[in-house]
Amino acid sequence: MDSVLKFLSMGGYAAFVWPAVGVVALGMLLLLFHTLRTLKQRERTLAALTTNGGEAADNEET
Repeated sequence: MDSVLKFLSMGGYAAFVWPAVGVVALGMLLLLFHTLRTLKQRERTLAALTTNGGEAADNEET
């Protein structure tokens, strides 16, 4: 158990290391959500283009 606490304290640098890890994790989650949202938009655009014979739907963003 002592070795786990030593690891979590990061040799006295835990106040710098763990917030940095949190910022990176938050950034990666935001990137994931943005990527999934963009994917869904592009899938809708593709579906509209294939069903409308090549004409984009009116509600699509440019």
